[in-house]
Amino acid sequence: MFSLSSSQRYFLYNQPADMRKSFDGLSALVKHGMKSDPVNGSVYIFLNKQRNLIKLLHWEQGGFTLYYKRLEQGQVDRPGAGENGEINWSDLILAIEGISLEGVARKKRFFLKKTG
Repeated sequence: MFSLSSSQRYFLYNQPADMRKSFDGLSALVKHGMKSDPVNGSVYIFLNKQRNLIKLLHWEQGGFTLYYKRLEQGQVDRPGAGENGEINWSDLILAIEGISLEGVARKKRFFLKKTG
């Protein structure tokens, strides 16, 4: 089943990525560039230099899923990532939808701290 939601953890690769890379190449970036395990169930986000292409790599039961979007106009705002590159679901959706994240005020909400 193809599905992404707020229940996953999202990590942004901190450099422009070569969008010719597919499953194996992006997995290598996760493993060596992000020092993470690409099959841990998290979603890894890659942007190209122009920020008009975005790929999301996700391990689901049985194999990798690759989501790929090319913007015909405009750019994806680079979501603000935490120290470990983690971003939240809502910032990812806003960025993909073309909503500027600059100056957005986030209201305080309760959330359970994710482990692992």
